[in-house]
Amino acid sequence: MSLEGLPKPENLHIDFEAPQTDWMETPTTFRSGTFSFPAAPKNIKYMGMANPREWSPTEEDWKLPDNWRQIILDGLKERLEKFRSFRLFMDICVRCGACADKCHFFLGGGDPKNMPVLRAELLRSVYRKDYTLAGKILGRMVGARDLDLKVLKEWFYYFYQCTECRRCSLYCPYGIDTAEITMIGRELLNLVGLNINWVQEPVANCFRTGNHLGIPPHGLIDMWEFCVDDIENVTGIRVDLPVNRKGAEILMVTPSGDYFADPGTYTFMGYLMLFHELGLDYTWSTYASEGGNFGLFTSHETIKRLNAKIYAEAKRLGVKWILGGECGHMWRVIHQYMDTMNGPADFLEVPKSPFTGTVFENARSSKMVHITEFTSDLIKHGKLNLDPSRNDKVIATYHDSCNTARAAGLLDEPRYVIKAVCNNFYEMPENTIREETFCCGGGAGLGNDENIEMRMRGGFPRANAVNYVRDEHGVNRLLCMCAIDRATLTALMHYWAPDVEVGGIHELVANALIMKGEDERKTDLRGEPLPGMEDMEEEEDV
Repeated sequence: MSLEGLPKPENLHIDFEAPQTDWMETPTTFRSGTFSFPAAPKNIKYMGMANPREWSPTEEDWKLPDNWRQIILDGLKERLEKFRSFRLFMDICVRCGACADKCHFFLGGGDPKNMPVLRAELLRSVYRKDYTLAGKILGRMVGARDLDLKVLKEWFYYFYQCTECRRCSLYCPYGIDTAEITMIGRELLNLVGLNINWVQEPVANCFRTGNHLGIPPHGLIDMWEFCVDDIENVTGIRVDLPVNRKGAEILMVTPSGDYFADPGTYTFMGYLMLFHELGLDYTWSTYASEGGNFGLFTSHETIKRLNAKIYAEAKRLGVKWILGGECGHMWRVIHQYMDTMNGPADFLEVPKSPFTGTVFENARSSKMVHITEFTSDLIKHGKLNLDPSRNDKVIATYHDSCNTARAAGLLDEPRYVIKAVCNNFYEMPENTIREETFCCGGGAGLGNDENIEMRMRGGFPRANAVNYVRDEHGVNRLLCMCAIDRATLTALMHYWAPDVEVGGIHELVANALIMKGEDERKTDLRGEPLPGMEDMEEEEDV
């Protein structure tokens, strides 16, 4: 991820001065570094979506269908009738502003249209014009306006400057879910082919090959075997790698970011080591090789199509239940959309740990358990032999990923695991963690190079909290359990806190795990000497 061209952090100006013009009259300027590139036509075609063509947001002509306005208004009408919550959100906002200073993009940039209340108003004003009596009669006097090209460009710019993190919704006295408004806004844009490639390409790849990266089965197995080789170099143990095995008890699904690049690979290696040590009866799949679901950033229909692949594979392989890795939006989809869109997975069993006997009642419907739930249960029942001193070089803090914390309620389990495998752990300020966590600034498909300035601005509140515990406690590792976070927070730390590394939870679990028959451990999974092993490493180098 290139940070070239960005001003130094101390020079990244944040301007909270209000524009001199009314918000309806303030033009949208597509400034380099603050917007994402359009989707490639091939990716739109593959998913059978509308209006594939080459175009640019910075050009005047967006090559829209002649009847684009009617297409969007018809789509708006359909969604108002289909989703009662959406219509409610359009009607009940009193513009109190409780959400205004809760958005990381507003805090990092100062643009009033990134206040959640005003971002939602971009869509609500069009709704008000066509669906309220006051709007039809009084128009702009009551905040109603026609849908024109200026409004459409505004939608594209600002709905793709929202990471759907839902922090604003936490503070709304009426419970308005602004992320759902962004999702509807993006759906309407997709009806006329206004998508971004950092969302559409992973969606097309996942639908075609089963993962966001478009890696075919033989490529996946090669990558996984590299991890097996690395584990053997560290531990002397060649761990099992069950793939596409029918009749296994458990299907393991994790985001492709876990096995594609560091630091995710260390988390993936942690899974392999844990499962081998347990003797877990499980399998990976080259078909359902992606836990992430970028449909969440595209449309409700795409969410459904991509989530169905996991359950189709679980049925084909004949497993009993599903174990999910350190992923963010996979868990929001599973907990908030799965039952409605794909239906209860009645062909699977209620998950039960084969080692502790714990029945995961919270997964009775989805039949899917998060890896930190599984591991914290093992630790609680004394099923793992752990030496947390192996991680004593790590002074850790924990970033609650938006979709596991606010959306799925996974707050205590990751902390329980971290404290069991790491002796040095410090929380960031309480109004920046747990349900109130700040976003990484690059979720919802916004983690691309061309959007780098906006990412660094949006990530500033999170980085500011990291800097606090770094300065107070010497924190040098930011832990998280989301592949998107591991990718975007790495660049964010390079920019705002270059002495803080990023990593996953099960990387530290693997470092602390004392495996039966292992060689004397000299390094951690990153190849760095364990505490007390520095001299031995130097002697070997000599």
